[in-house]
Amino acid sequence: MRFALFNLDGTLVDRRSAFPDAIAQLSADHGYGPEIERWLIAQLSDRADPSDFERLRVTFQLNESADHLWRVYVDRMAATITCRPEVLESLAELRAADWTIGIVSNGASDIQRAKLAATGIADLVDGVAISGDIDVRKPGRELFAFAAALCGLNLTDGGWMIGDNPAADIGGGHMAGLRTIWVRGRPWPDLLPAPHRTVDDVTDAITILLNERQ
Repeated sequence: MRFALFNLDGTLVDRRSAFPDAIAQLSADHGYGPEIERWLIAQLSDRADPSDFERLRVTFQLNESADHLWRVYVDRMAATITCRPEVLESLAELRAADWTIGIVSNGASDIQRAKLAATGIADLVDGVAISGDIDVRKPGRELFAFAAALCGLNLTDGGWMIGDNPAADIGGGHMAGLRTIWVRGRPWPDLLPAPHRTVDDVTDAITILLNERQ
């Protein structure tokens, strides 16, 4: 089955590089000092959702609403996030080769979809499943099944999962019955089943998929 699911942050886009710039811009927009900026970087470095900005507002007794601050953060992340041209080109080549492509990502729906739209990835995929859509996070099988359904397929049809997170992406992909490609970067935990393939860059993973048709 020519079906591939991709993780977003850390696989197709570099959230780690975009995040400090987004926080710096948000802080400058509102005249926040270094204390608030350091708090945001410490608290939101791995993930962010609207509740974090309610905690920020209460902690520092800010006048701005949590909803306003969240929307500004979403806008700043969308403005700073990038997807390398070679990744977009590889996705386009995969789609041209009649592969069905989906995104399966943990996170709040609005910010993940903003990243997909801003980078151009949204135009190259057939379905997008975000944990915030159904309140189930990877490695939960339900999110993978939801992604497959949005692509018009079923997990029993088989396919691939490509991502950088050993437990969420590779472990979750295994539990969903998918073959897996791990994009190196994070430490590999003990006792987790090994991925089917391992690469240093997502473009290498797409090359593996393209060769599957031969």
